[in-house]
Amino acid sequence: MKKISVVISLLIMSGCSQSDSDFYTLYRNSPVDSKMRIHVSTFDSKDGNDYNNENCQIGQKLFQNQPNVTVKYWCEKGRYKN
Repeated sequence: MKKISVVISLLIMSGCSQSDSDFYTLYRNSPVDSKMRIHVSTFDSKDGNDYNNENCQIGQKLFQNQPNVTVKYWCEKGRYKN
């Protein structure tokens, strides 16, 4: 988990924001409530849409593929929304 946290932190710190349409947000649900949307991270690098999407997908796979993970992780285009 520590390695994953370092990788995600580096991806998040990789740039500054640009257009909201270039952002991607990583969410997860709850083991208690599968409909719950919990914010994990927002990818808003100045490098744009493709870069942010790719890094969100990498983060999603790293979290999802950990042993014994029972929650679902997914990416959505845009900033965090309740």
